[in-house]
Amino acid sequence: MYEIKLGYSYKGDNAVRELERITSKAAEVQDNILCEILERNKDTQYLSKYMKGSKDVLEFRRAVPIIKYKDVCPYIQRIANGEDSSLITGHPITEILCSSGTSGGEPKLMPTISEDLDRRTFLYNLITPIVNKYIAGLDKGKAMYLNFVKAETSTPCGLPIRAVLTSYYKSKHFQCRAYDPFNDLTSPIQTILCEDSNQSMYCQLLAALIHRHKVMRLGAVFASAFLRAISYLEQKWSQLCQDIRTGHLSTMITDPGCQMAMSSLLASPDPELANEIEQICGRSSWKGILCQLWPKAKFIEAVVTGSMAQYVPALEFFSQGKIPLVCPMYASSETYFGVNVKPLSKPSDVVFTLLPNMCYYEFIPLGKNGTLSFDQDDDDEVSCEKVVDLVSVQLGRYYELVVTTFAGLYRYRIGDVVQVAGFYNKAPQFRFICRRNVVLSVDLDKTNEEDLHRSITLAKKKLENKAFLAEYTSYADTSSVPGHYVLFWEIQGLEPGGQQLEPRLMEECCIAVEEELDYIYRQCRTKERSIGALEIRVVKPGTFEELMDLIISQGGSFNQYKTPRCVKPNTATLNLLNAHVTASFFSPRYPTWAP
Repeated sequence: MYEIKLGYSYKGDNAVRELERITSKAAEVQDNILCEILERNKDTQYLSKYMKGSKDVLEFRRAVPIIKYKDVCPYIQRIANGEDSSLITGHPITEILCSSGTSGGEPKLMPTISEDLDRRTFLYNLITPIVNKYIAGLDKGKAMYLNFVKAETSTPCGLPIRAVLTSYYKSKHFQCRAYDPFNDLTSPIQTILCEDSNQSMYCQLLAALIHRHKVMRLGAVFASAFLRAISYLEQKWSQLCQDIRTGHLSTMITDPGCQMAMSSLLASPDPELANEIEQICGRSSWKGILCQLWPKAKFIEAVVTGSMAQYVPALEFFSQGKIPLVCPMYASSETYFGVNVKPLSKPSDVVFTLLPNMCYYEFIPLGKNGTLSFDQDDDDEVSCEKVVDLVSVQLGRYYELVVTTFAGLYRYRIGDVVQVAGFYNKAPQFRFICRRNVVLSVDLDKTNEEDLHRSITLAKKKLENKAFLAEYTSYADTSSVPGHYVLFWEIQGLEPGGQQLEPRLMEECCIAVEEELDYIYRQCRTKERSIGALEIRVVKPGTFEELMDLIISQGGSFNQYKTPRCVKPNTATLNLLNAHVTASFFSPRYPTWAP
């Protein structure tokens, strides 16, 4: 029987050895994980309904349905209202995790038990020793890793509702961890735990600048959050330099924890350091700014896969392409999944090795002949006979990820589409493709996130040497007939006082997007004429930062924020975007299509 040990007991080389062990016995570990889940949870109301107290694996696969969030939500709500955790799990639910809500549109509440923190910690403990195999000397300096917490709420019965990273940062696993020279953060813990993201950002950047000659790595959870920090630094560098020069913290910082933590770092004035930073930040171009401010930085750690791939050009601009991008892990609020065992892979080549001790995995096959093609509607029921287990997936095939967890999710559809890209020992490796449930649709068309991202990636190349696409989102405008796709683009990099975007260039971008969309879209546009010309609305710089502020003010998490790639009509989000449009361009012709 596979022994489930505490995640934080494995560190450094021990964590890597455990990775080798569990991936070499992936099938055995997975079978034992499922047996353990069924043993613990067989008497829960949910499983009893289907299995009548049985803990037989074959009965589980035959009788327990594959579900979505709407199916388990009533149970979670009952527990939130005070009913016993035994509705879905054999262990007490200790807190409710709130998803970001920026992928599917609405936050989801996920149950968690105390030992889930051990599993997450095991994955965190793998990251540095894996990277250290490729990049030496990480124990000789500090890490400027920007962490943020979100204000928590509680359920009617008093269970805390937290973002998954807030849960980790507030746990003993993070706060009481032993000193680790490989993870010596520049940010004092009080600045991380400050719930005011503005004050937290200011203090964390200030600490990182004070330690600028000791910083060995840079990072944040998502690439978008890291770029937001650069934008914030552009606005505040003068005040930050003033703090360093005088040894006094800005009066805008009112949080007592931040004040106390920063007072020791600003114990004495340092005009020489302030002058260094001022000279760097005062340059007309910030190309390569990261190399200048933190000259010893060896890599940038952030999620740059999926929709985050959009930010790679901006990260390369600010690092002048000299600092590698490391995408270390694959995780969600429901459970953590896997790690990148080749951290220096190009962002486009990143694959994740799923850890077989995190949960029990199953996969819904998608597509035909190795191509990504969603044959089912998102709400279609999935036959239990169609799903395959972790070690039965096929190289090159696309799948939708399904998980069963200790905390009470059974055969739960995560909504992520992944592709099998290889194997690490006996464990398959996956490339993250997209969120399945993010689509644009006007008529018979159904455009998923991957198709949208691919088409925009190709179209934006037309801007090269003139500007770059910093951000985008979309929505299906059906206010007129026929409806049409609208893309909101924030374009940066134009020289001050330079020429405005040429209408012809932007129309070519519209054409390029449409030409890359799928057969059904182009048929509806060209033959059926049931979809109107694609429109690109250019918004002024800073619009997507305001969008981020808006979503966070409505309860979103700074750490988990991802720009929504589709927005809904008649919302504050759409109103904000439309209020910042500076120009609008339509595709001047129909895309090519042949029956």
